[in-house]
Amino acid sequence: MQSEVKEGDTYMMEETWVVAVRSIIAFLTLIIYTRVLGKQQMGNLTYFDYINGITIGSIAGTFATDLSSKAWIHFVALTIFTLITIIFQFITMKSRTLSKLMDSDPTLVIQNGKILEQNLHKMRVKFDELTVMLRQKDVFDITTLDYAIMEPDGSLSVVLKPEHQPVTAKDMHMHPPKSKLMTELIIDGVLIKQNLSERHKDIQWLTEQLKKKKVTIQDIAFAAILPNDKLYIDLFDDRFNEKVDMGDYEGPF
Repeated sequence: MQSEVKEGDTYMMEETWVVAVRSIIAFLTLIIYTRVLGKQQMGNLTYFDYINGITIGSIAGTFATDLSSKAWIHFVALTIFTLITIIFQFITMKSRTLSKLMDSDPTLVIQNGKILEQNLHKMRVKFDELTVMLRQKDVFDITTLDYAIMEPDGSLSVVLKPEHQPVTAKDMHMHPPKSKLMTELIIDGVLIKQNLSERHKDIQWLTEQLKKKKVTIQDIAFAAILPNDKLYIDLFDDRFNEKVDMGDYEGPF
C-alpha cells in the first residue's frame, strides 16, 4: 500500500515538472511569436486579430497542460498557425480586396447629426451602445456631429461640426514653441544618464535641482524632465495631508 502511495507521489511530481517545463517553453514561444507578428495584434484589434489571438493563446495553453499528447504536436500547431497569420498579413498588405474581406470597411453611422439606422443595424450595434461610444468621445449632444464612423476594430471616430470644433493655435494665428516629450530620468533611485544628455542637461544641473528640493537620487521613485524643461519628482515616501478614498465599501480591499 505504501509503495503505491510513493509511486503516485512520484508520478505527480513528474507530471508537475513536465507541466512546468512545457509552460516555460510555451511562454517563451509566445513571446517570440508575438514579437514576430508585430504590434498589429494589439494596436489594431480587428475581428480577425481577436479570433486569431484567442486561438494562438488556446494552443499555447494546451501545449503547456495537455499531457495526453506529445508537446511537439502542439508546438507544430502553434508554429503553423503563426506562419499562416504572417502570410495573411503580407497578402493583405499587397491585396486591398483581401484586406477588405478580412477586416471589413469603416461604416458611416451618423451624418449631419442624424443616425443612419440601416448602417447601425448592419453593424449589429444597438442605440445604447452607440451612445456609450459617443460619451467616450466626449460627445453628449449628437447634433454637434458632422460624421461618426464605425471603424473595422469596433471603435468610433467622430467629426464635429466646424462651429463646435475646439479653437487651435493656428486659428488664433499663434506660433507656439515646438512640442517636446516627457523624458524619464530616474527610476527606482537609478539615474538614466543617457536620457539626461539627450535633453542637453548635465549632472551639475540635476544636482542643483535636487538641492532645491532637498532630496537625493536614492529618495526618488520616479523623476522626469517635463516638456517645459522642469523636473518632476515623485518620492518613495509620499506624504499627503488628506487621503482620498475612491471606493464606497468599508472593507479590507
